[in-house]
Amino acid sequence: MKLLAAKILSTCFGIGYFPVAPGTIASIVAVIGFVFIPALQSTPILLSLVIISLALGIWAGRIMEEEYGDDPSIVTIDELAGQWLALAALPADMLPVLLSFAFFRLFDIAKPGPVDTVQRLPGGWGIMADDVLAGFFANLSVRGVLALLTVFHLPVSL
Repeated sequence: MKLLAAKILSTCFGIGYFPVAPGTIASIVAVIGFVFIPALQSTPILLSLVIISLALGIWAGRIMEEEYGDDPSIVTIDELAGQWLALAALPADMLPVLLSFAFFRLFDIAKPGPVDTVQRLPGGWGIMADDVLAGFFANLSVRGVLALLTVFHLPVSL
């Protein structure tokens, strides 16, 4: 029963079983939710969901690693949490949303410096930490781009 619950939660109710790029699909689902569910645009609600996803992901990720080995690709709750963090406290306009997705996928796939380091944490911690850090870096990057656009008097929305 514990393994079944871990499978359901860690794969975001089956998204992780998508045959191609399940992490990217989970990120797209997070973005679509953010855009079309207004409650997710509330920073306190979104950050609460990030924390809940983080806690569930650490628990379920440990169980999934015991069953499937290190950081199984079917585990996608980490992308959900990371993408939501990448979107947190940003405008729900198309440009910030698209930038957040692009930066998050870049940092999640390229795993620069600390993102690579934290993924080596044991159990579910490593599974979740690299994506949460990638989400944090993505959020900061979007803020930087938006600030530069504002400085140069360019539109920050599409």
